[in-house]
Amino acid sequence: MKIPKIFIIGENSQAGTYVLRIRLKEAIELQFGRFKKGKLISLPAGAYTYVGSALSEKGATSLARRLVRHATRSGSKPPHAMRAEMLKQFRECCLGPRDPLPKNGKKLFWNIDFMLDLELAEIINVITIRSSERLENKIAEFLEHNAYTQIIEKSLGANDAPRYTHILRVNADDTWWASIAENIQENYLFHSNDT
Repeated sequence: MKIPKIFIIGENSQAGTYVLRIRLKEAIELQFGRFKKGKLISLPAGAYTYVGSALSEKGATSLARRLVRHATRSGSKPPHAMRAEMLKQFRECCLGPRDPLPKNGKKLFWNIDFMLDLELAEIINVITIRSSERLENKIAEFLEHNAYTQIIEKSLGANDAPRYTHILRVNADDTWWASIAENIQENYLFHSNDT
């Protein structure tokens, strides 16, 4: 099943929640900044997912700017191949400013930054949910309890909500990934007030 690189759910809002699909080309041990006092965490090669949010309608914490920042590496490292597609598609659907690139380069801050800064890691799909409602933890919990995901390290990627884990290993094919956007749309966006 062919899946689009970028799924966009919802309209109008410049804020939202997102799910990244990341491919790690080789197994590594990585420190995620100061997470668990700089503990080295083993990451097997394969697929990972990250759930995040950017709930401001403008500025650095708006959705388009956050996603483009994720697709940018620090220093002179090349950006993720996905970045050009993000810039094009976000312009077409009026998500974010004309130029959402980081103004002063990228400094590593969030746990996920340390993984995405590696040239061995590549963002290959993005699910974008345009909504000012805080859905990040609901979606992370949904993915955490999915039979095809695995917690690498409890609370990883969720320093502000340590009850959840936002960076997960995924053992699934493209069919599973294609179904995630539909599941999120049906269960967590339009019916989120029912839970």
